[in-house]
Amino acid sequence: MSDPTTISKERSGYAIHDNGREINTGTIISVRGSIVDARFPHRLPEIHSSLTVKCNQRVILEVAMHLDEHTVRCLALTTTRGLKRGLTVNDSDAPVTVPVGKALLGRMFNMFGEPIDDKGTVVSDHFKPIYQPSVSLDLYHPRQEIQHTGIKAIDLLAPIERGGKAGLFGGAGVGKTVLIMELIRNMVTQHEGVSLFCGIGERNREAVELYKEINKAGVLDNTVMVFGQMNEPPGARFRVAQTALTMAEYFRDEQRRDVLLLIDNIFRFVQAGAEVSGLMGKINSRLGYQSTLGSELADIEERICSTQNGAITSIQAVYVPADDFTDPAVTHTFAHLSSFIVLSRERASQGLYPAIDLLNSGSKMLAPHITGKEHYQIAQKVKQILSQYEELKDIISMLGMEELSTEDQNTVQRARRLERFLTQPFGVTQQFTGKKGKAVEVQDAINGCSRIIKGEFDDISEQKLYMIGNIEEAIQ
Repeated sequence: MSDPTTISKERSGYAIHDNGREINTGTIISVRGSIVDARFPHRLPEIHSSLTVKCNQRVILEVAMHLDEHTVRCLALTTTRGLKRGLTVNDSDAPVTVPVGKALLGRMFNMFGEPIDDKGTVVSDHFKPIYQPSVSLDLYHPRQEIQHTGIKAIDLLAPIERGGKAGLFGGAGVGKTVLIMELIRNMVTQHEGVSLFCGIGERNREAVELYKEINKAGVLDNTVMVFGQMNEPPGARFRVAQTALTMAEYFRDEQRRDVLLLIDNIFRFVQAGAEVSGLMGKINSRLGYQSTLGSELADIEERICSTQNGAITSIQAVYVPADDFTDPAVTHTFAHLSSFIVLSRERASQGLYPAIDLLNSGSKMLAPHITGKEHYQIAQKVKQILSQYEELKDIISMLGMEELSTEDQNTVQRARRLERFLTQPFGVTQQFTGKKGKAVEVQDAINGCSRIIKGEFDDISEQKLYMIGNIEEAIQ
């Protein structure tokens, strides 16, 4: 005879387990790709509750919508292979919960906080739900400090705010991931806090390369990596950012440490949201995006901020579809950023790496009272010279340099030298270029640009300024 403590109460919709706790149970009534409908006869699970399915493999669902008084529509966070109508679903009465704390350092996780680096299980005393409220205004603590990166073009023209959000905008193949990897290499070695990398829709190859690069730099012990990979269901890619933020917030709020959060790629978060919205049967908005795009993005971005305990500084790669900066995914992301670094396909085609668009990149931190008067004036002068060069390009292409005045010829020569000086060899590309990577202090970048603007390098070949660190290397 069966043990009465394990018999399901079919009428009430509850199952009693041997620890005496009643579990709310339901039944699957439909499966459509990553969308599963389930009927709970007694009590509806809460929105965002995690559900598990009893079948031959692990399937985790998340309640996304209440259809009626007994039916919920769920988003699958794992593959739905093997699901069928009539299977039993158990309600956990809580959202997905992940481990947090020091035990995570040096490890690689999936969206559920489970290690995926073959180094064994993680033992942590602290667990938190992935859904957390954003910081209230009375705890919000903006800091007008600059986070130096060692990359000349960024530190000079688009300085990153400590505790702020910076975006790397670019189309396919212009170097977003390479730039993120170099930022990790330069900043993590000088960064005294915790670094957390969140890969949304990452390729497996990129994840392995990044892991090896961080390990090689000797900073893996202060780094946590979280991946929702490209081959995973849209639900996992859509929620992995919540997991990474929950881990980052614990280091900031409980351990009072600064966190460097790198996200690659925010567009894939938006793309996963569009997939989920379409699967849910919602009506699309502009260009096929979900109507809730703005609020979904804000839920993520508003959790990234500074408090009195510490700061989360975020650098986010943003793919620009078809190089169209008016795309809704791009414009909604722009609204949350304090610095924006635009990558140019034209500069990439000319071999000017990093391919940063020096005129269209910028930062609210580029102000005299934050960066200092000298830095601000040199940055403005660099932009002025480059802007004049852009205006003269049409004349040069039609009539040639000889038709320009002496003053305009000097402007063009100095603009070309500035463009080449603001290129830089990267450590992560050393095996391909044969050039040793270099991190440059911001003052050295300012001095170099100042000397080029004054005409000290008018008689030196442009090529000598290409792919160097400090300006002294051009003289040597």
